[in-house]
Amino acid sequence: MSEENQEKGEIVELEEEIKTENEGIQISNDVVAVIAGVAVSEVSGVAGMAGGFAGGISEVFSGKKNLAKGIKVEVMEAQAKIDVNIIVEYGSRIPDVAFEIQNRVKKAVESMTGLKVEEVNVHVQGVNTDNAKEEIKQEEDTEEAEED
Repeated sequence: MSEENQEKGEIVELEEEIKTENEGIQISNDVVAVIAGVAVSEVSGVAGMAGGFAGGISEVFSGKKNLAKGIKVEVMEAQAKIDVNIIVEYGSRIPDVAFEIQNRVKKAVESMTGLKVEEVNVHVQGVNTDNAKEEIKQEEDTEEAEED
């Protein structure tokens, strides 16, 4: 019987180890922000991220794209709140883009970090109208060509 008790005791210990597996791991806010940034960049309709002045300067000097630009992360114990600041493409339906961002960011962060994402707040900071200007110019050019 002592062997059976030992086996039962080992099983209990293993279960406890599984439950406390993530307790010693701390994930930086910057890591969560990069994961969210990659997820946002995959959404169609997003022209770019709206970051602060400091984020733009660091990109210029480093020559690297800042994947965490425009993203603010707050991690508390096993929960995360994420704010995303974006610029949308002209002609995109903003509620659809925001909903897709919320889903992708939540899925990516939860699957990669094990954190529970409580909130993904999407803040639209602007609209990229460069594409709209190009479309209008192309329409004018085709109209002129048809007139000739």
